[in-house]
Amino acid sequence: MTVTTARPAAVLGGSGQVLSDEDVTAFVHEQLAGAKLDGRSVCVIVPDATRSCPLPLLLRAVHGALTGRVSRLTVLVALGTHAGMSAGELATHLGGDYAVLNHEWWNEDTFADLGTISADRIGEISGGLLHEAVPVRLNRAVVEHDVALVVGPVFPHEVVGFSGGNKYFFPGVAGQEVIDLSHWLGALITSAGIIGTPGITPVRALINEAAALIPAEKLALSVVAQSGTNALHAVAFGDTESSWQAAAEVSAETHVRYLDRPVRRVVSLMPARYQDIWTAAKGFYKVEPIVADGGEVIIYAPHITQLAAMHPEIEQIGYHCRDYFLGQWEKFRSLHWGVLAHSTHLRGAGSWDPVEGERCRVDVTLATGIPEDVVRGANLGYLDPVEFELAQYENDPDTLVLPNAGEILHRLR
Repeated sequence: MTVTTARPAAVLGGSGQVLSDEDVTAFVHEQLAGAKLDGRSVCVIVPDATRSCPLPLLLRAVHGALTGRVSRLTVLVALGTHAGMSAGELATHLGGDYAVLNHEWWNEDTFADLGTISADRIGEISGGLLHEAVPVRLNRAVVEHDVALVVGPVFPHEVVGFSGGNKYFFPGVAGQEVIDLSHWLGALITSAGIIGTPGITPVRALINEAAALIPAEKLALSVVAQSGTNALHAVAFGDTESSWQAAAEVSAETHVRYLDRPVRRVVSLMPARYQDIWTAAKGFYKVEPIVADGGEVIIYAPHITQLAAMHPEIEQIGYHCRDYFLGQWEKFRSLHWGVLAHSTHLRGAGSWDPVEGERCRVDVTLATGIPEDVVRGANLGYLDPVEFELAQYENDPDTLVLPNAGEILHRLR
């Protein structure tokens, strides 16, 4: 087993490698053995089931390395604003019997107040796109432990550039205010403009600013997963910023595919880990950059029966480009900005004016179990999944069919 420490984070593996379970476990034990955790309480923040990640392997390793050393060990599932996981789902997801908490973002008692980021500071971070103070609230379980240990994957991300690191706090276990502000900032930049951007994007800077208010020591085991499998290309350990940076560099080499020319149509075949369009929208924004003007993205997911399990208001708002909202801001500004941001993520680039209305660059069609009237009412195209013929698209030279869509970013060279 070779471990490199060229950066502040210790790194095992890299692009093109596939790590054995034994090497991953040994790395986790070695790194945690060197961390000053004896007698301290540790909150382990992990993703929900919407990301590829060998979480049972990682938690077994963490639990084995910390049992008998720490005073308390709690697992907290970073739901953001996703649906909570049942006891059975958690047992399967975590692979063991742990002291575990859902991030109950719907419950006001969940949160501790950490302070406020001023409007002037938000203006600096956002490059003038926003000038609004934001209160910072975080799941109190993080605050009530001595150490916060993030364990989770890094992928190209539509809001922040690359996921992971401090993003597991904000929006992972955060209050609505930072979630709304950070997501709308990303929407203003646009998904296509920020997804897969390396380094500290404005949204990453906002997240880091909020994370600096957390009193707990912040550590991370940031992993680069082989999409759709339980294998790992790399794992990095360090603080939440250095560990994330090291993993993001590997993700940029691993989770981005390049095409020489745009395609007319993409068919995104969505796996079962996406249970609504709120999460399955990744099938659009991970391919938007490669679709030709006037082209189409078909999201095929017959198992999905609703737009958003936890955000039914999207049915009333519908899906629109950024400029649709900006051009009618007084009409929409009182709504949750995170919902508005999600709306733009699934419609991509476009324009709006009072005379011509809305013109989106790419058409979006759902072939799902969602009723046709709901789909069309949300400003999306409809295709009956029963009539969907995969072979037809596979044999079309103007169509790119993507199995296990949603994690690999596609870009033009």
